Amino acid sequence: MHMPDRETELILASGSPRRARLLKEILGSFRIVPSDIEEEQQEGETPEAFALRVSREKAEAVSESPEHRSDAGWILAGDTIVVLGRKVLGKPRDAGHARRMLELLQGRQHEVITGICLLNRGRQVCRVEAVRTRVWMRRIEPEELDAYIETGEPFDKAGAYAIQGHARRFIEKIEGSYSNVVGLPTERLGELLHEYDIA
Repeated sequence: MHMPDRETELILASGSPRRARLLKEILGSFRIVPSDIEEEQQEGETPEAFALRVSREKAEAVSESPEHRSDAGWILAGDTIVVLGRKVLGKPRDAGHARRMLELLQGRQHEVITGICLLNRGRQVCRVEAVRTRVWMRRIEPEELDAYIETGEPFDKAGAYAIQGHARRFIEKIEGSYSNVVGLPTERLGELLHEYDIA
């Protein structure tokens, strides 16, 4: 198995086990250094611009952290948001907030946008892109909604649902990348890693 050197080593700037699992599908070896930045949409900022900015800020934060220690190597960061119209639905604060989000999403189409940033200070590369997936969610009966919230699954998920979890039964169809909805668009990311000879 090829082991990365300092120039091709990749750091995933995320503590998300979902992102780590997805990245493992296309890259055999990487380090995890979670970033800790505010994910707050700025006034007048479009949803896509928000996702792109946050992904870049996550990568930059890790590049400046003691765990990185060098300009060598690559840093990958991502930020996934759920968008209904122009409204960004983040992670719910509590059960009531999760219920309101799911009631907004049910019976309608929404978009999932993931901003990805691939950063290498040594090579002066900062590649930032957004990947969009359209998702249609069916109407959800009140008792189904209660049961889903009781699983605890919605609480650390943008839009209060996990397409790869119990919420899969609520999804009528998607248009675009499934892995993007989970948290990392592996198809596009694989192309980028290949372009820079990382994978």
